[in-house]
Amino acid sequence: QVQLVESGGGSVQAGGSLRLSCVVSGYTASAGCMGWFRQAPGKAREGVAVINPAVTNSDGWTTYTDSVKGRFTISRDNAKNTLLLQMNGLKPEDTAMYYCAARNDRHACLPSYVPAFDYRGQGTQVTVSS
Repeated sequence: QVQLVESGGGSVQAGGSLRLSCVVSGYTASAGCMGWFRQAPGKAREGVAVINPAVTNSDGWTTYTDSVKGRFTISRDNAKNTLLLQMNGLKPEDTAMYYCAARNDRHACLPSYVPAFDYRGQGTQVTVSS
């Protein structure tokens, strides 16, 4: 049984940073396509970032939605089977519930697909004040 458990959300002022973690069980984070999506009240789910399966000499390439490029970094801690999202330069428009997600298919690993991935966690709230 695949379980994803997020943590690390909170309230920060604009310009601040947060680091989200997603502990994974029943699924090998380094071998799969994993990502983060978010949902703000009254808005549609938005894929934020993905990390592709690791290959020889590479941890897997990453892709971001335009609004977070240069500010967010997705990565994995393979020893802890954990997915991470480092968020810097936070803006009020980043306020949302953030979810980590994983899919069985190793292909089509793109941010726009993340909300429809096979597995997701319960979410962690991020609130950015101006």
